[in-house]
Amino acid sequence: MLRIHISEQAEAIGFSLEGSLAGPWVAELEKCWNNATSGKSATAITVKLAGVTYVDDQGTELLCRMRRRGARLMPAGCLTKSIVERIEADVCKPQGEAI
Repeated sequence: MLRIHISEQAEAIGFSLEGSLAGPWVAELEKCWNNATSGKSATAITVKLAGVTYVDDQGTELLCRMRRRGARLMPAGCLTKSIVERIEADVCKPQGEAI
């Protein structure tokens, strides 16, 4: 199960996640992400991962796509810090370079 809290302000959108980002919950987060960000010109988008207990490969890929589209991933704890470090290494690597 995944709980998704979304806070929208004039120039910022915040997502706060709690639970497991896996299976059908990945698609649910993506749907929420698309609904919250479509047609809006938010300058700051944050994704708080403090309450996340598990992330599968599809969840990691979604977080990576969110990061590439400008979201700031905010980890807490060993699990989410490790995932965000891998995502940042992927997003920030020079083009054409493999991980």
